[in-house]
Amino acid sequence: MLTADTLKRVFPLCPDPDAWAKALAPALDRYEINTRDRICSFLAQTGHESGQFRTLVESLNYSAARLTKVWPKRFPTLAAATPYAQNEQKLGSFVYANRLGNGDASSGDGFRYRGRGLIQLTGKSNYAAAGKAIGVDLVSHPEYLQQPPYAALSAAWFWQSHGLNALADDKTDDDDLEDFREITRRINGGLVGVQERFALYKQIESVL
Repeated sequence: MLTADTLKRVFPLCPDPDAWAKALAPALDRYEINTRDRICSFLAQTGHESGQFRTLVESLNYSAARLTKVWPKRFPTLAAATPYAQNEQKLGSFVYANRLGNGDASSGDGFRYRGRGLIQLTGKSNYAAAGKAIGVDLVSHPEYLQQPPYAALSAAWFWQSHGLNALADDKTDDDDLEDFREITRRINGGLVGVQERFALYKQIESVL
């Protein structure tokens, strides 16, 4: 159902539709993302998270002013934010410290296990779980998530393991948008970009 031509149509900015179609086919099959509704939802969410499959590693290059907006509790003032501005390693190590299986800021885990892959997998514990599931040591080699085969497999694993196939399934008299909002929450932790994600879903639905 999913071809390179389809990817070109729904993600015109995708840098290598052929490589992604080849990477996605076994991943979608393995994790039962195998109906039109599931594929549309998966592509809409991963396409949004990755900027049409172009961004496979989280950028932490922020100005001091932007840091006070993104992490207001951690950076309540410009003075507090300035040492971390335009310093991705220092920022990641700090903001993701002691969370998601990461060590403290001095461990560097926060930067090492920042968001990667199609679904922006974040944190050492999530890297370990995904790696165990797909049979790759992502803790020792986090950069593998920037390669299409592993980016696709890890995203599909995350999708199935978080119950997103069931939410994507179309049900009579069901609120599709509310289901989509819940999918977004489970991926994003909130509802960032939910309208854009749903618009992308409708666009993909019209193509598939």
